[in-house]
Amino acid sequence: MFSSVSVPAELSNQRFDKVVAELTPDLSRSKIKQLILLGKVLLNGEVTPPKQKVETGDEIEIFYTRQIETAWQPEKIAFEIIEETEDFVVVNKPANLVIHPGAGVQNGTLANGLLFKFPELENMVRAGIVHRLDKDTSGVLIVAKKENFRLHFIHQLQVRAVKKEYLGFCIGNLRINSTIDSPIGRDKRNRTKMDCRDDGKDAITHLGLVENLGGYSVLRIRIETGRTHQIRVHLASKKMPLIGDKTYNRGKNCAKDTPVDIIDYIKNFPRQALHSHDIEFVDSVGKTYSFQSDLPEDLRSLQVKLQETFLK
Repeated sequence: MFSSVSVPAELSNQRFDKVVAELTPDLSRSKIKQLILLGKVLLNGEVTPPKQKVETGDEIEIFYTRQIETAWQPEKIAFEIIEETEDFVVVNKPANLVIHPGAGVQNGTLANGLLFKFPELENMVRAGIVHRLDKDTSGVLIVAKKENFRLHFIHQLQVRAVKKEYLGFCIGNLRINSTIDSPIGRDKRNRTKMDCRDDGKDAITHLGLVENLGGYSVLRIRIETGRTHQIRVHLASKKMPLIGDKTYNRGKNCAKDTPVDIIDYIKNFPRQALHSHDIEFVDSVGKTYSFQSDLPEDLRSLQVKLQETFLK
């Protein structure tokens, strides 16, 4: 069975497992808890503890048989494989690619492409996808090929043992390395957005400076948590939105004193300038793996453009 449902207002601010029980009366509470711990019930696409409070508009996805992927058809989709082992595949996800079919998107996703390249993934929940990147975020992503690895990786995510590092290009200057520790929840005025809220879910983002380029910064970003839009929301909350972020920099603001000849280039950059650069985890026998993805061409070009403009 697969189902996807938004949390109704009357169930807001209740425990995740309790809400799932209300929405799926055919499943026992013990079965629901088991499915949540196995990563087969997701909140906003994330593995989430049973006791986590939910909000109106949160999206719950329930996977509890192997039959879900029969609706996900194999398609030839362009993406790079960084490495393949018996247990997992490391994907270099391009920008402008949705992770899996969902509301409004039925095909042309990474999941469709994975099923084309690896037909055996039809037997895996979510075609083996164990974590997510936004549609317009590029970079390294892990896909499980075997159930024991999937369960192990989910546990590593739950205990925050997976190290994830991003490269981002933002408007504004970071003076010193810093940490943003600010809970994130649904924006009360726009349910498709997230916002920093005292009553939100804990979210921690570490910022390191790569270089300041005029009124812009290239950042190395490490996240301890994996909240929806976390990096984008945290940076915007500090008045340092990502270049090209159409949701959290809707005004297409540029840095002060940006030369006229690159204002249009910055304002019309086609996607949020964020790249999943590095991921590190330990497998079930204690071996450490680390995989990197170099900046794609569009972000390399952005970096060169900023360097040529501000490092004259």
